[in-house]
Amino acid sequence: MSTSGLDISQLSDSERSALETYTAVTGQEHSEAIPLLRRSQWNVQIAISKFFDGEGPDPVEEARAALNSPPPRPARQAQNLLSEDIAAQFAPNARAAEPAPRINTQAEDQSVYRPPFILALLFTPLNLLYRLLYSSFRLFGALFPFLPRFFNTTANPALQGSRRNTNGRRPLGPKDTAARFIREFEEEYGTNSIDFLENGYNMALEKAHRDLKFLLVVLLAPEHDDTNGWVRDTLLSREVTDFVNDPQNDLLVWGGNVQDSEAYQVANSIRCTKFPFAAAIVHTPNVSSNAMSVVSRISGTTSPAEFVEKLRSAISQHKEPLERIRSTRAEQQASRSLREQQDSAYERSLAIDRERARQRREAEAARQREEQEAAERRAAEEKRIHDIQQWKQWRAQTIAEEPGPEVKDAVRISIRLPSGERVIRKFAPDASLDELYAFVECYDLLKEPTEKAAEAVKPEGFEHQYGFRLVSPMPRVVYEVEAGGSVRDKIGRGGNLLVEPIDDESDEEDEEEA
Repeated sequence: MSTSGLDISQLSDSERSALETYTAVTGQEHSEAIPLLRRSQWNVQIAISKFFDGEGPDPVEEARAALNSPPPRPARQAQNLLSEDIAAQFAPNARAAEPAPRINTQAEDQSVYRPPFILALLFTPLNLLYRLLYSSFRLFGALFPFLPRFFNTTANPALQGSRRNTNGRRPLGPKDTAARFIREFEEEYGTNSIDFLENGYNMALEKAHRDLKFLLVVLLAPEHDDTNGWVRDTLLSREVTDFVNDPQNDLLVWGGNVQDSEAYQVANSIRCTKFPFAAAIVHTPNVSSNAMSVVSRISGTTSPAEFVEKLRSAISQHKEPLERIRSTRAEQQASRSLREQQDSAYERSLAIDRERARQRREAEAARQREEQEAAERRAAEEKRIHDIQQWKQWRAQTIAEEPGPEVKDAVRISIRLPSGERVIRKFAPDASLDELYAFVECYDLLKEPTEKAAEAVKPEGFEHQYGFRLVSPMPRVVYEVEAGGSVRDKIGRGGNLLVEPIDDESDEEDEEEA
């Protein structure tokens, strides 16, 4: 088949849904599942049955081969029924395991057909008329109850037979049918100790195949005379219930009423010939990797001992292959768990390594960022110190000389430096307060004059800020350079000043005092 024939995008919504359901149950690849679904007309149940039980010959291809080939010669074969029966008795294992086919049942999620809106609108009057007539006939039958019985006696026998076949049982899905069987069983025989599976026959087969257990199928015909006695005396006996509920026997029980469609199909598929009926089904790996076979049939009324003996014999014959498969699955599961643990440990180790690498990168980036910021701070501090020194050299050149004796109104100021040294100097009366601050700032350069060098220039973009203030001690008066004014106006003819360094703590105290 070409690649275009396996293109999932070309499938319709119903076909995609059927494909997903089929692959979820069988685990088959799309390339193999789509051709099988197409041969099954996209019927999921038929396709699943073909997958597990093997796909039989195609009747169309057989018809074509019959047309193209010459007709076979008629051959007569004499059969000795007695010899066949004797051979069957001496070789019970040859026919002990027979395929247990799947059956086609109503899907659990079967969609309800809804006609188009226009058709529904056109047929609405007919629907209303039908309901009106149906309600009228029901009322008429309630008023005259003898009429329905009269019509039943005079009706067509074929219709009566079909009505008797339905028994008034509404068809339900597999799961609901199983729940109804369990409810009716408990109502008829009381609460029993047998745990019936509450799902469909196909799902029971899947569970038995998946869990590698034996499936005991119990089919009951309520109209049969021996059903009640067999259920009470054999199926619900202490010997049978203890054997069925024993965990070592690995038994699952599914029951059905042959009046239901599903149980009726199961009875036909596993060749039930006499009621009450029970069959043991198990996975037979020697036949096929997915085969489920009927390994024991219990027909008619049997005693509890005989019933248990047949089940025990079937279980003992087919338990060893199941044990081998269980051990193989256990080894595979152990290896799978080990791989998952190793993968999980590897992922955790990889995650830890990635986290450590990320932390190292972040730490390295933070260290480089700190080093860069420290280098920038050092460069800024060095530039600031250089600009301050250059500003001092420039400002020292611009400070006016001390006035001589000829200046009678010169202001004499005594300045006490932070080092304890006292400096006495005269300033011109019109000298600004900034001149006094500049003298204190550049005193170290003015105190030790050096040889005259090239004139310094004011650094560009530098705003000098004095790191001290001049304060008069008694009374305390702070002469701020920002206030401006001349020395004569601010201080008078003379005064004693203290150089008080400015720091953050003193600024905060001054702000609190203000």
